[in-house]
Amino acid sequence: MLFLSTAISSDELEIHLMVEVSLHRNGNLVFMTTSKIEARNLAFIGSSFNEPELWDHPMLDLYSSGREIYSPPKPLLYSIPTNFGEDFDPEFAPRPTSAKELPDLQTWTLRFGVSVLEIWAAKRQPAQLARWCHHTVYSELVKKVGSQKVVGRIRKLYQCEPLDGISESTLTIRFDDRVRSLAIRFEGIDGRWLCTSLTLL
Repeated sequence: MLFLSTAISSDELEIHLMVEVSLHRNGNLVFMTTSKIEARNLAFIGSSFNEPELWDHPMLDLYSSGREIYSPPKPLLYSIPTNFGEDFDPEFAPRPTSAKELPDLQTWTLRFGVSVLEIWAAKRQPAQLARWCHHTVYSELVKKVGSQKVVGRIRKLYQCEPLDGISESTLTIRFDDRVRSLAIRFEGIDGRWLCTSLTLL
């Protein structure tokens, strides 16, 4: 048999515990009873306790007020567009553009990838992508018109943004029974996504 009694107040916590055990030993009853147990006093800290030096750790900052809420740093806008060794007058040099001011990156990459595959299969005119490619990349694109017999089918898209305004993507492409990868780099330049690298692996 187990008896448990507790008494709780705002200043201290007392626990009174009495255990009575009844055992049969050769037909006789044996009784065992514990003595009273009292817990040491506990002090409760109210919410009005506000000493800043005790609440420096963010996990303990429960009651303090007026503190700044942490927000993760914003991604940095890249500063030097790819120029392939070209020289520009500072007033007319390409200017980086934040991704926030450009079309949705995932949708744009998929559409661009489909267009490239159709150009390689001679199903689309390369001039349609002239504005969205650096002229060095565009020249290579034109050379590969008709290099594929069929239009490849996109399977998956892997994408990352190392800096604001920079996108590095990999598309897995199926050509009949073969799977290859298409690596694309976009840079936000002068208010548009510009392809500065296009490689079929």
